[in-house]
Amino acid sequence: MKVDIHGDKVKITTSIEDYINSKLERLSKYFSDNKNIKVRVVIRVKGYNQIIEVTIPLNNFILRSEESHSDLYAAIDLVIDKLERQINKNKSKIQSKKFKSLAKAITFNEDNEYEEETETKIVKRKVIEMKPMNEEEAILQLNMLGHDFFVYKHDVSNQICVLYKRKDGNYGVIETS
Repeated sequence: MKVDIHGDKVKITTSIEDYINSKLERLSKYFSDNKNIKVRVVIRVKGYNQIIEVTIPLNNFILRSEESHSDLYAAIDLVIDKLERQINKNKSKIQSKKFKSLAKAITFNEDNEYEEETETKIVKRKVIEMKPMNEEEAILQLNMLGHDFFVYKHDVSNQICVLYKRKDGNYGVIETS
């Protein structure tokens, strides 16, 4: 795996880099061609917490996880455990016949650093590439990313749709006209 470790206002020491690389090796057993996998790791500090975000874009989906802890090494352990749980949880779905031909997916990098202000303003803007997919593929992508919503282009109608997770555990779809 090719690992890109970036510190946002944090200096990445060789010991931190070695620790992250050794922990990421645990995930390499899940990938058949792990030499071409590019992993992006971003470490930042907010208050007393160390935040680590790991993104692994694959051909059919994107694995992403973020953890926050006062100890950076504990945050690294937590984020790797979370990624491993995501892989194991969705392993049977990914290996099933109906998801073999998943289109390249889109991802949203959440910015959880929202602060209350008296005036509302746009603080982040994203441009995403829409790939046609069906609702089952969108649900899988939503679960893999761990988000509450997912924007996709429906493969039959070519409409832009928003898939969201409801409080009762089911899913809802908002379709454009």
